[in-house]
Amino acid sequence: MIEYEYLISPDDYLAAGVHIGTQIKTHDMMKFIYKVRQDGLYILDIRKLDERIRIAAKFLSRYEPSKILLVAARQYAFKPIQMFSKVIGTDYVIGRFIPGTLSNPALKEYKEPDLVFVNDPTIDKQAVNEATKIGIPVVALCDTNNSTSDIDLVIPTNNKGRKALALVYWLIAREVAKIKSLEFNYSVEEFEAEI
Repeated sequence: MIEYEYLISPDDYLAAGVHIGTQIKTHDMMKFIYKVRQDGLYILDIRKLDERIRIAAKFLSRYEPSKILLVAARQYAFKPIQMFSKVIGTDYVIGRFIPGTLSNPALKEYKEPDLVFVNDPTIDKQAVNEATKIGIPVVALCDTNNSTSDIDLVIPTNNKGRKALALVYWLIAREVAKIKSLEFNYSVEEFEAEI
């Protein structure tokens, strides 16, 4: 049997805490859960995360970067998303997502992306709802407590942790850059939000 080759060392994934879920699990996320700890925290399967990062990179690289919109209301995602956008050339909305951003051309914030990538489908629900309503595919970082009903591509990870978010956005950016033959010489630390 051929041994699975991770994009980075499994120890690096674990050190960043990408596998640490919540004490809540949804039916949608059960297939991504590796086990439950004694303290009740659900643990995500890092191999499934690694596989989904590869899929997400291929999927994102099919789109014109300027037509990809990253969305995050969670503060620890601001810096990783800004760095991702700088490297790949995507658009982003951090902080409050103004209702109508995708559906009301009269708004000055109006955007017309071909793909929406949200940091947390629960917190970024307005963006997910608008994208779904107008038929735009949605990619999302999903933790054990997320519903994935309107998500086209789930990336199972801790979508709350500072180090976890930095690593996941860095890896996806690195893989998209590789596919698109873009220069990529950034460290994970450059994607990490300040405390």
